[in-house]
Amino acid sequence: MPAHFFKKAIAALCALMLGGCSGAKLLNLVTPHSGYTLTPDIAYNSGPMQKMDIYLPAKPDASACAVFFLYGGSWQSGHKDIYRFVGQALSSRGCVTAIPDYRQYPAVHYPDFLTDSADAFVHFYKHAKSYGVDPRNIFILGHSAGAYNALMITLDASYLQKAGGSTDWIRGVIGLAGPYDFLPFTDPNVKELFSTAPDAKTQPINYARANMPPLLLATGTDDTEVYPKNTHNLAKALTALGNDVSVMIYPKTDHVGAVLPLSVPFRKRTTVLQDIMDFIAAKRATP
Repeated sequence: MPAHFFKKAIAALCALMLGGCSGAKLLNLVTPHSGYTLTPDIAYNSGPMQKMDIYLPAKPDASACAVFFLYGGSWQSGHKDIYRFVGQALSSRGCVTAIPDYRQYPAVHYPDFLTDSADAFVHFYKHAKSYGVDPRNIFILGHSAGAYNALMITLDASYLQKAGGSTDWIRGVIGLAGPYDFLPFTDPNVKELFSTAPDAKTQPINYARANMPPLLLATGTDDTEVYPKNTHNLAKALTALGNDVSVMIYPKTDHVGAVLPLSVPFRKRTTVLQDIMDFIAAKRATP
């Protein structure tokens, strides 16, 4: 890639990322195509937004870990195609990575996106061995609304149970800048999409329980979209119940900045990618 094109792409990306996740599309321009093989559009249900992409490490490992990544977008936007930078970051480090789509508002309301997240996870788990994955080593990773989905299907066991699975199948959970304790609703669309249940029922913090899988909860000090109190409050509640909770706070980091360093051009911005890999290495099951 010519240097001038690279610089223009990054400049445009930075400008777009300030306005939301649409800028993630540009990250594909600077994401390497080496180190992994992509198998796209694997259906876990029958709808157009019920498919997932699987990123396989170029060098298979019989004891490979796996990461099930749920993207954000306020439950209203986002698509698996623009998160190749996440698939590359993790699969090139030896983790089979699944990135599913899930139905979004206004097509659906709460809790349909949680049902989809659970269905996709169970499908991935049941096919793990065909991807060279030890089913004992599947971690869930989410950013923003995706972190909400990840924590909710882990905290409230009913979602995975209804999908034919179990929270025991989750080796660990990693939440980046997730909304876990965000009442009152301030966005009219968010208020409407959660209008199908009492407000308190929609909050992950109200499902805090003991016997959770290990958790890594991360946020940035400068996040004004999902305030750091969400991470602090959930971590405090879960720790009080005896759970294994690690917290990472990244200075001078905003909401997008919590996930942006998974992309090649921004890897030095924070240690989030290394922190994720260290967490997986420390918590994974041994052969």
